[in-house]
Amino acid sequence: MSEGLRERKKRETRRRISDVATGLFMLRGFDDVTVAEVARAADVSVNTVFNYFATKEDLLLDRAPEVEGLLGRVVRERRPGESVLEAVRRDFLDALETGHERYGFHEGGDGFVRMVEASPALVARVREMNEARERRLAEAIAEESDADPDDLTPALVAAQVNAVLRTVVGYAVRRMLAGESVEAIAPDLRDRARQAFDMLESGIGGYCVRWEETSPAPGVREPA
Repeated sequence: MSEGLRERKKRETRRRISDVATGLFMLRGFDDVTVAEVARAADVSVNTVFNYFATKEDLLLDRAPEVEGLLGRVVRERRPGESVLEAVRRDFLDALETGHERYGFHEGGDGFVRMVEASPALVARVREMNEARERRLAEAIAEESDADPDDLTPALVAAQVNAVLRTVVGYAVRRMLAGESVEAIAPDLRDRARQAFDMLESGIGGYCVRWEETSPAPGVREPA
């Protein structure tokens, strides 16, 4: 169903407020800009800002739902024959190849990281987002594997996968903050990411593989 005029205007207003806020935050620092200043710059009321964004942090981190749900979506949309680990590895390496920002490594990301690290409120919110991403991944794995509610395996797999991503991206960000370009870092990051995923392969590489509907899962025999 096509988007209605009212919905499109609301989406555009939300984006404009977020863009204005992000520009002010990048220029002056998150903690030094008030919501009232954002409202004035965006030519809306403070109430309108809070109608679209529950907190000041959400003005900057407006893609939080997408970020938190990313890994769960990758798992649910994995290809036939792919395990959880293979699907995430493929998607992460694709993001590196295409320069997509979905994993937090992209051109210009160093300025964003500096702003976040300068604000305790943003650091806490990013930590919450990372925890939510891991939790959503565990939920997707549990659903896809039809795990028992008491089975800890989905949470353990999610924790390991998320730790690899957090570690390799953190490594890249530290190099960006030291002044290196994305172009210079990317080849080494790909190698280190592959190495990190390979370390998990022997432990969880075959877990929760998506099987073709026409093919029986391992250990299940075709009827005679």
